[in-house]
Amino acid sequence: MPGQPFPPGLPPAPAPVPRARRLAVPAGVLALVVGAFGYVGTVDPNEPGHYPVCPLLRFTGLYCPGCGGLRSAHAVAHGDIAAALGSNALAVAGYAVFAALWVVWTVRAWRGRPMTLAVRPAVWWAIGAVLLVFSVVRNLPFGSALAP
Repeated sequence: MPGQPFPPGLPPAPAPVPRARRLAVPAGVLALVVGAFGYVGTVDPNEPGHYPVCPLLRFTGLYCPGCGGLRSAHAVAHGDIAAALGSNALAVAGYAVFAALWVVWTVRAWRGRPMTLAVRPAVWWAIGAVLLVFSVVRNLPFGSALAP
């Protein structure tokens, strides 16, 4: 039929989402992370009584992969990367991976492309293996440099 803006049977193309709306979620996530690091940077985890003790450490004396993570975040918030690596090197690597993924997410949102992460099961198994090896090594005498 003449006068139709699109072929019959096809739905109209969706209206483009405004850039500010596309950037709202990455900006909100960044605000939450900055707020969390700001809190941990203000309330020192090196002083006892501010945060709960790791249950695994309390009941077994063993360090979990997250032990020292708050002290690491505190050191990052104060710009002391050496102390952060000494508290929990794996957490610092996690902060860097998060930062890189956030930048990719934001750039894709800016350009109007969706952010998709298709992680294969082998990658999840590898991450689990790294966490397990990190946990075991940091609890052995020769791996004491990895202990918080």
